[in-house]
Amino acid sequence: MNYLISLAIGLGVGLLYGALDFRSPAPPAIALVGLLGMLAGEQLWPMGRQLVSGWLS
Repeated sequence: MNYLISLAIGLGVGLLYGALDFRSPAPPAIALVGLLGMLAGEQLWPMGRQLVSGWLS
């Protein structure tokens, strides 16, 4: 299942790159910023979910 999710996300990012007329692979600086965004989003998701569940309870 993780492979399918990864493939779906990769396809979505590929479509976004195509829509923005971005060349792939991205230049190193842009790739690092994107990776930083992915890591931040991965950490923010559980924090946000916990915050919302705290508000609802």
